[in-house]
Amino acid sequence: MKKTILLLFLISLSASFAQFRDDLNKSVDVKSGIFNKNNSAFPFGLLGIEDFQMRHSFGLSYSAFGSGGGMALGTYTNSMLFQFSDKLNLETDISVLNSPYSSFGKDFAKQINGVYLSRVQMNYKVSDNMSVILQYRSSPFGYYNPYYSNGFFSNSRDYFFGGDEFGKE
Repeated sequence: MKKTILLLFLISLSASFAQFRDDLNKSVDVKSGIFNKNNSAFPFGLLGIEDFQMRHSFGLSYSAFGSGGGMALGTYTNSMLFQFSDKLNLETDISVLNSPYSSFGKDFAKQINGVYLSRVQMNYKVSDNMSVILQYRSSPFGYYNPYYSNGFFSNSRDYFFGGDEFGKE
C-alpha cells in the first residue's frame, strides 16, 4: 500500500514539473489578440475595422387622429459608414419598424411592420468645393413626410462639408 502511494506521489510530482512555465514575466497584451488593425475581414484587405463605423438609434412615437384613431410606432435604425478612401464612402441605414398598437386594424400593422433599407448613400468628393452624392431612400407609406424634419434635404448628410452624423469634420 505504501509503495502504491509513493508511486502515485512520484508520478504526480513529475507531472507537476511538466506544468512549469518560464515565460511568466512577459507582459500579456490582450488587445492584440482580440483586435488586429492590420487584419481585414474583407477580401484582399479592401476594408479594415478602422474604416467602418456603426451607430444605433431607437425611437417610439404615438400619433392620435381627429377621428378617434391612433397608432404607436417603434423604430430601430442601424446606421453604418464604410470609408473606402478619403474621397469615397458609403452610408447605409437599415430600419426595423413595428406598430404594436393601431386602431386601423391588424392588416395595417402587418403592412407597416418589417425591415427596411431606409437609405443608401454614396459620397464622392471631387474637389475641395464639390462633392457628388448618390442616394436611395425607401420608407413605408405614410412614414415619410417631406414637409417636416424628416424631409429629403434635412436628412441628407453632407459628409465632406461638415454635416456628418459620424463626427468627421
